[in-house]
Amino acid sequence: MTEYPPSNDSITSDARQAPCDAEKKQVVFLDAETMDLPSLNTSALDKLDAEVTLYQQTHADELVERIKNADAVLVNKVVLQAKDLQQAKQLRYIGVTATGMNNIDRDYCEKADITVQNVEGYGTDSVAQHTLTLALNLATNFVAYQRDVRNQAWSASSHFCLLNHPVVELAGKHAVIVGHGELGKRVEALFKAMGMQVSIAARPGKQDDPRPHLESLLPNADVISLHCPLTEDTDKLINADTLSLMKPTAFLINTARGGLIDEEALYYALKNKQIGGAGLDVLSVEPPPVDHILLKETLPNLLITPHNAWTGKGARQKLLDSAIAHLSAHLSSCLSDPQG
Repeated sequence: MTEYPPSNDSITSDARQAPCDAEKKQVVFLDAETMDLPSLNTSALDKLDAEVTLYQQTHADELVERIKNADAVLVNKVVLQAKDLQQAKQLRYIGVTATGMNNIDRDYCEKADITVQNVEGYGTDSVAQHTLTLALNLATNFVAYQRDVRNQAWSASSHFCLLNHPVVELAGKHAVIVGHGELGKRVEALFKAMGMQVSIAARPGKQDDPRPHLESLLPNADVISLHCPLTEDTDKLINADTLSLMKPTAFLINTARGGLIDEEALYYALKNKQIGGAGLDVLSVEPPPVDHILLKETLPNLLITPHNAWTGKGARQKLLDSAIAHLSAHLSSCLSDPQG
């Protein structure tokens, strides 16, 4: 593709004739803007045996019209509910360009024989790097010192350095990780490389997990890093009760899902300096409203990034390549099942 359309416009790629059907399969990417495709190698997308239409964004009132004739859909965060999917009579495949699938009515898809396929593991390095970045920024008060330099506080200092913000060495400190999949293991390795002691908390809701429960680890934790999915067992896992167990110097890191944290409870814990700080890459509502409780005022012990831990170029390329490979395999299956 040589041109990327402005928001809400679409572009249709020329692709080879589907080998098992007189008509090309119709593939629709509902929110291609979330991938920043112009920065990636899209040759695999161009070579699909299908007619591919890319929409930068898709709003709720545009959804049915865009999927009603689709055989397959690629989607990142657009919500696909049963009432909309029912209008897509040809739809047999939904490829999620993410790991989480909370935006898809999977119960309906199972009943309607629609395959839902996500992508796992693509962002391990990117998210782990971001997790460590948040922890290091909190430990070194990096943002505060950078602000002091810009505000000429260093230039006005009577000494060669500034010492007005505390700096913590992570070496020797205790990190607690919640969620020990591929990403949690990578973060564990990075923390250990920094000389930290690492404990892995039991999986929330899993009664037979022999590892220590989170509540028993929090009183001695210097860094708590969340890498678990959002489920009924993990919803508001970090709340007023768990925050009350933490050290006043503890740092909380969340690069997983915003709903893991009771944001109102966190706001008061930070404002009252009940904990040392928090570094968040996710919030419960994204994009957040301007009056979001964690955004309505500047808290010096809070760092928030705009859900971009996963966006390393290498990670996005892996994500695109994997999503297209899954889709291509689905399309190729019509060789043995022409009705597929």
